[in-house]
Amino acid sequence: MKRRHLVGGLAAATIATPFIRSASAQAPLTLNGAVQFNDDHAFNKTLLKFEELVKKYYGKPINFTLHRNSSLGLEKQYFEYMAQGKAVDYGIVSPAHMSTFSKAAPFIDAPFLFRDLAQWNKVLEADLLKPVADEIAQKADVMLIGYAGGGVRNIFVNKPVSNLAEIRGLKVRVQGAPIWSKTFAAAGMSPTVIAYNEVYNAIQNNVISAGENEAAGVETMKFYEVAPNLAMTEHAITIRPICFSGKTFKTLPKDLQEAILKAGKEAGAYGRQVESSEDEQKLVALEKAGKLKRIPFKDRAEMKKLVDPVMAAYAKEIGVDGIFSQIVATN
Repeated sequence: MKRRHLVGGLAAATIATPFIRSASAQAPLTLNGAVQFNDDHAFNKTLLKFEELVKKYYGKPINFTLHRNSSLGLEKQYFEYMAQGKAVDYGIVSPAHMSTFSKAAPFIDAPFLFRDLAQWNKVLEADLLKPVADEIAQKADVMLIGYAGGGVRNIFVNKPVSNLAEIRGLKVRVQGAPIWSKTFAAAGMSPTVIAYNEVYNAIQNNVISAGENEAAGVETMKFYEVAPNLAMTEHAITIRPICFSGKTFKTLPKDLQEAILKAGKEAGAYGRQVESSEDEQKLVALEKAGKLKRIPFKDRAEMKKLVDPVMAAYAKEIGVDGIFSQIVATN
């Protein structure tokens, strides 16, 4: 098995430099974005669509620099930079990486929150997550200007597993927000938090046996090389907010602010369509190539029953039980 070399150390000199602003009144502004992946990934396509739409709606010269392939670190760092108003002005960040600033943030795509893609879309279209976005804006000074995502997350593992008995005690990497560890523990697994760019080597070296991700992540990070079995737990549907630094936003002219808000909402809808439609295509392609084997998970309903009380208690603990009830009631 070839050891995988991951791209993307921090460029210290770049990070230390605040976002670029024009030296003269006539020179166009430059906005800096960041993403962990290459141009084939849905996140990149979404951010490039955002750039295209901002230019269209603003109608004046403006420059965008999208830092790809984790060249500015990982999503947790991007969010911190946006909160500080330096290095990164916009990006896509998993809600789990916002938990330092907002306990409610990871709730918006927590395990077993949504029944299916239809319900997920209705919740986003009804803007039921606005109170959470408002809290993030207040506490982190980062705006959620659109919602991408739509990938269905499953468990990739180095051995076949198909039911609750077979995942009991499974050492699985989860995202850093506490709700992920709580729900996976409730389902009988042994969750551990490991940096995303260390998961491949952790499985290869038997530190863990599994991770969980949507198809785009499994494909891009080549997790199938070390964990070729995909247990179809369908435990989460991703919401990946397009984030924009509040500190940057306040410095921009009003017409550009309006263009950014409009473009963010539309780019988010575009991203949802891209990722949800590509999800199945990617899994089929990987399976046909012999790189991955999808394994039906027989006990999904039983797993959800184990997780439901944890989700309800968590929602109450962080003060979003009202939103939780609205989501559950959305048909």
